[in-house]
Amino acid sequence: MRQSRTFIPTMREIPADADIKSHQLLLRAGFIRQNTSGIYSFLPLGKKVLQKIERIIREEMEAIEAVEVFLPALQQAELWQESGRWDAYGPELFRLTDRHNRAFALGPTHEEVITSLVRDEVKSYKKLPLTMYQIQTKFRDEQRPRFGLLRGREFIMKDAYSFHATEDSLHEKYMDMMQAYTNIFTRLGLNFRAVLADGGSIGGTDTHEFMALSDIGEDTIAYSDTSSYAANIEMAEVNVVYEKVDEPLKEVMKVETPGQKTIDEVTSFLEVDATRLIKTLIFQADDELVVVLSRGDHEINAIKLKNALGATNVELAQEADVLKLLSCEVGSIGPVKLPVGLKVIADHAVAAIVNGVCGANEDDFHLSNVNPERDFAVDRYEDLRFIQKGDASPDGEGVIKFAEGIELGHIFKLGTTYSEAMEATFLDENGKAKPFIMGCYGIGVSRILAAVAEQFNDESGLKWPTKLAPFDVHLVAVNVKDEAQQELADELYGVLKSYRYDVLYDDRPERAGVKFADSDLIGLPVRITVGKKASEGIVEVKFRQTGDATEWQKEEITEKLQAFFGV
Repeated sequence: MRQSRTFIPTMREIPADADIKSHQLLLRAGFIRQNTSGIYSFLPLGKKVLQKIERIIREEMEAIEAVEVFLPALQQAELWQESGRWDAYGPELFRLTDRHNRAFALGPTHEEVITSLVRDEVKSYKKLPLTMYQIQTKFRDEQRPRFGLLRGREFIMKDAYSFHATEDSLHEKYMDMMQAYTNIFTRLGLNFRAVLADGGSIGGTDTHEFMALSDIGEDTIAYSDTSSYAANIEMAEVNVVYEKVDEPLKEVMKVETPGQKTIDEVTSFLEVDATRLIKTLIFQADDELVVVLSRGDHEINAIKLKNALGATNVELAQEADVLKLLSCEVGSIGPVKLPVGLKVIADHAVAAIVNGVCGANEDDFHLSNVNPERDFAVDRYEDLRFIQKGDASPDGEGVIKFAEGIELGHIFKLGTTYSEAMEATFLDENGKAKPFIMGCYGIGVSRILAAVAEQFNDESGLKWPTKLAPFDVHLVAVNVKDEAQQELADELYGVLKSYRYDVLYDDRPERAGVKFADSDLIGLPVRITVGKKASEGIVEVKFRQTGDATEWQKEEITEKLQAFFGV
């Protein structure tokens, strides 16, 4: 492709609203353009990379006998109402009505549509297992789109769905998908980890995320320093044995703490360690207010709390509701003498606190020498806190460290969550109707574009892996007005294309500095520069990943390129 005939609008300056490297470089190198907040156009270079990502995905999906379909993005509300997600999904769901006032959603995902399709067409266990996938644009009305392609309102996703007669069959496909995803991200050249995860709004159990390691990752990965254990911090179990200090229990004392509400304020004012504090929070769990306790130096993990309570939605209660319930402000609440019938759930660490400190349920007062079970009751203890650096690894090997990650893919065992709600059944070998057992498997295709750009760059621009680069070779004619340079560049362009290399030929009447800056910014694997030695049949060859440069005779170019690309 002649660069003068394609559309690559490069930029010299860093866009003011682009705050991460991948966003800046993809804009500056002319791969994408923002249409409005969270919505992007993919320009020719970006589209070519997406196509290469999609080809790798398709190859690995077909290898595990998944078949491709294309489902409607516009989904009728009735299907979402059947599953119960029309109201539960939240404000991220784009909702609209047609001219007949019928309600629809722009699909953020396709569990309902695929379940209804299989419900209508598959009646017997003999047609199972069945796995279908698609690559399609999805829509989510993100409250705060950010980080370019990493969190947008319109994005490209590969989503797959499997249907099974047995749990064993589902598990087999789940493991096939895990291996396929590992193959995909390995082939893409990414530095990634597979981690335990939460099902979120999709539902289901036994889920894993595939995370690209990155300093700007939106998720934190907790991993063992000596084993293969890794989990999203929201799902990492805490495997810590808490030892009680050996001291006699003291009498409860009420202490005035004027204006002291935060953990730091109270510990400083009372000169006690945060491990002695009993942090008391009130959560709204669906329609119920629940008291949640943790140690002062720990943070409650809302995902763990939601799972422990079996709730659909969990969030901190409104301050007005706390004031109405306990007649004090949030910073002064505690677990002693709570209203009858109020559920109390505590993290395991609380049980080991001796002579602790908590709020007195009275503004500007705290209680000291408070002890669990003696001074307040706990309905049950659960693992409710976020794991911390230095904690024992849940698998018993090593200690926990943290890394940041970008979520690239997510696989779920849905079970019968959707099939039961939508009455999607098949007849088993005994002629009995049973709900389909389902799996769900997603990959953020446009996110991969950003993740690769985040991992492969330097101060000059992008550095595409050979398997993903929009072109294999950047052929640059330094001076198109020089007859020898023009003739050699044209000759090489024809030869390289005949060898089926994808070549971007910079034939523009621009200064050499502009061409080289654009070339580094775009980041193709190999740059062949036709310059002053063109009359001698000599070109300069530069490799973008390493920065190494050398000179080749024109006769040896194809042979050496074949060695470089492993052809």
